[in-house]
Amino acid sequence: MSGIAQPKIAVRMTGVSKNFGGVQALNNVDLAVHAREIHALLGGNGAGKSTILKILRGVHAPTSGTVEVNGRVLSAHTPEESKRAGVAMIFQEMSLVPTLTVAQNIFLNQELKTGAGFIDDDKAVTRARALFKSLDVDVDPHALAGDLGAGQRQLTEIVKAISQDAKVLILDEPSTALSAHDVDRLFAFLKKLKADGVAIIYVSHRMDEIMRIADRATIFRDGRHIITAPVSELTLTSIIQHIVGRESKGLTGISRLSGKREQVLLELRGVSGRVKLTDLSLKVHAGEVVGIAGLLGSGRSAVARLLFGIDPVISGEVLVDGMPVKLTSPSDAIAHGIALIPEDRLRQGIVLEHSVSDNIAMSILGRISSWGWISAAKQSELARDRISALKIKTASAGAAVRTLSGGNQQKVVLAKWLASDPRIVILDEPTAGIDIGSKSEIITLIRELAGQGKAVIVISSELNELLAACDRILVMSGGQLVRDLDRAHFDPQGESDTERSMQDAEHALQRVLQEARTNV
Repeated sequence: MSGIAQPKIAVRMTGVSKNFGGVQALNNVDLAVHAREIHALLGGNGAGKSTILKILRGVHAPTSGTVEVNGRVLSAHTPEESKRAGVAMIFQEMSLVPTLTVAQNIFLNQELKTGAGFIDDDKAVTRARALFKSLDVDVDPHALAGDLGAGQRQLTEIVKAISQDAKVLILDEPSTALSAHDVDRLFAFLKKLKADGVAIIYVSHRMDEIMRIADRATIFRDGRHIITAPVSELTLTSIIQHIVGRESKGLTGISRLSGKREQVLLELRGVSGRVKLTDLSLKVHAGEVVGIAGLLGSGRSAVARLLFGIDPVISGEVLVDGMPVKLTSPSDAIAHGIALIPEDRLRQGIVLEHSVSDNIAMSILGRISSWGWISAAKQSELARDRISALKIKTASAGAAVRTLSGGNQQKVVLAKWLASDPRIVILDEPTAGIDIGSKSEIITLIRELAGQGKAVIVISSELNELLAACDRILVMSGGQLVRDLDRAHFDPQGESDTERSMQDAEHALQRVLQEARTNV
């Protein structure tokens, strides 16, 4: 046994604790990551994953404990020290400057220079283009970051990190906005980095990705280390049990039973939009959950923007309760009982510095106000009711939303719009960056909304989420609707709601998406 080479330790964190005021985010945690491995870091929202990674990146200093990178003990605990040690991180909250170009963002604070010492933007563009080519993706280095879609922003973040020649690369939910094809490219690239000796820490709530890409996994719960083990020795069921602290079936345990499908509540007839959409016709019934699936750029989010009055209808009709409506602004949509839970909750769904109570009240200020003054009693009652109904974990209704975990921030967005009692609810990537426990709660809530007779549209890149939540799934490609399939179509053996049948259904839906891209 003595002849077997021991793996080199790239990261060793020992006895790490972190307190924020009276809150203990980490409690005596150990973490060891090998060079030449992809190490998954798992846990529910608020488990301590982001905190320990920010300590490794030098954003936070530990309250106690030691941090070593490639044998070097970090003492200053600053981003600069971690960067010099070879640590690079892609944060879940994207860090791109919207007014700079893609190339300028990639080399921000490490600008390429001419011989005379001036910033060389042309060299940055050439280098950035080569890095994107290595990922086999097409992003224009000249484009402004603010004009990019979510998927392209995520790819730019990844290229920005790898441009630093990192020895330890941390990816926090890197695939949230990526299509399945882009995820395959990312994984191929990560395997190249791993072969080159890079240690990769991979954080994701997508269990299928973890089982595909990771060598080992560490699971945190409530700020404590629970287990570290090879992924080959873990099952999906055991991972979920370690994450939530109890036995759970995850999304496969969600019942799709709801109220019966009633009258058509929302209809589009030959609708075309300024962005993406062409001759789109669809119907959504009261009491029904309809999913919209499609690869990145298929036009999924364009449907949400059009129905909420953000993007204009160029031709065709939108009908609510059988009557044509004009949706020229979000206020028009709200007046017709339409609510949108947007794709990017941080930029479009919540005001981070405002309280939970203030955020929840935003959609119905007119209802809780008199003569321009908000009733504190009505707002407090509303906040208590919504926090209880959605099980929002917060220190108080007056706590700033930024202090909440990602899953609870998303629940605040849901609470805000459900307070308006909409009849038509559109959810765009409703569980992005959310742990498996919170995902199950949100999917269950979606089913409950249908049971209340609401028409629900779910737009998602997570196929298991669509399969767990939806009665029908619409497939889009190139701005067009190409398939309209009942959920039962993906259960060819007549079975559902088991781990194996869900995997088979995901594969069947993935094949439909690939065929749709080929045929349009």
